[in-house]
Amino acid sequence: MNTRLMSIHAILTVAISLGWVGVMNAAQVTLTIRETGRAEPLPARVHLQDSSCKPVKPPGSPAWHDHFVCAGSVEVALTSGDYRIEIERGPEFSSVATNFTVGESATNFSFTVSRIADLVREGWWSGETHVHRKPQEAELLMRAEDLHVAHFTTWWNKAAPWTTAPLPQRLPVRFDGNRFYHPLGGEDERDGGALLYLDLTAPLDITGGTRHRPSSVAFAKQARERGAQWIDAEKPFWWDFPMWVAHGVVDTVGIAHNHMQRDGVLDNEAWGRPRDRAIYAGPQGNGRYTQDIYYSLLNTGFRLPPSAGSASGVLPNPVGYNRAYVHIEGEFTYEKWRDGLKTGRSFVSNGPLLRARANGFLPGHVFRTNGALQVLLEARLDSRDPSAAVELVRDGHIERVNLPSLITIQESGWFLLRVIADVTNTFRFASTAPWYV
Repeated sequence: MNTRLMSIHAILTVAISLGWVGVMNAAQVTLTIRETGRAEPLPARVHLQDSSCKPVKPPGSPAWHDHFVCAGSVEVALTSGDYRIEIERGPEFSSVATNFTVGESATNFSFTVSRIADLVREGWWSGETHVHRKPQEAELLMRAEDLHVAHFTTWWNKAAPWTTAPLPQRLPVRFDGNRFYHPLGGEDERDGGALLYLDLTAPLDITGGTRHRPSSVAFAKQARERGAQWIDAEKPFWWDFPMWVAHGVVDTVGIAHNHMQRDGVLDNEAWGRPRDRAIYAGPQGNGRYTQDIYYSLLNTGFRLPPSAGSASGVLPNPVGYNRAYVHIEGEFTYEKWRDGLKTGRSFVSNGPLLRARANGFLPGHVFRTNGALQVLLEARLDSRDPSAAVELVRDGHIERVNLPSLITIQESGWFLLRVIADVTNTFRFASTAPWYV
């Protein structure tokens, strides 16, 4: 074999071993996503698989786990064959799930999604507290999920990247006029659980922390002394959760959290208090356990609003899969959204869109009366997934209701509305924050 043939043989051997041959024979295929009735491409999330169910991710597109996001149109190198594509853009749009074939001639494919609800028009604005993706990708990630507020966790435990990088000059970062991301989110995640620091202008030095010392409360109090306005208890089944509440160091608690995932669940409580699997069985067990702990907290008299986070970048979720919607009157600002979530004018969701009022009042309202109180419950529900019923949770007791519904309350307490989707492999739900009496 002459030298030239030996070189060609060597190149082909490397190409085959690295899977380059298919790429060398691939065609440039354009995928375009639009909203029904509109001509311009629409930013969205794409789950693309080849015939062997292997995810396909175009170079240059922000990608994680089994998906990528694009600005509405993307070119991707695909070999001839069959492909599966799923397209989503947050819960306010329909989804696409279909197959297509790449042949010798077809190189352009268009897909259309339709809006099923427009919550901004109703005054509801979406956001989430727990993103482990690159802040440099924040704008496209949020556009693709139609998300308006996001906290990016960039420092935690021993990771302290801001010690060698300049701090952002303006917080939060605003773009598109009505979208905000905060790139200085922090997380103290140790054996007692995880606290999220969501509104600091500079990181808290927690790198000296060991598994148990100092207490997570010690760091939380340091953050308060430095002006922290928002600390989130990331889940209620963490061992330290009762201590955080008792010391008054948390403002919200995540009941739509990262154990709830788009295609399944993280079916354990990690280093939190394990659930009784005889009571809380199956893929929905962790989610129902989470809510029952939250209801027990409310029964003690503490008024702690719910929050939502997905941990995209650590767990398989897309950005904004678990999200909170906050109702805002007038001009939308980040401060109004933060303060609205902290006062409970909100609902949390990873699918269903449950907007509710009680006697015309938003969740978070405190009713005061010297006698029996009649409450008219009204709600609007939109969802891609079917659900059995809207449920009234009153002082921890659950009952189905047909809305609108008139209920009578005889004593002090709390109530909320929730809906659980008929999905078997995960816990997909929506819950309002509580009203109090």
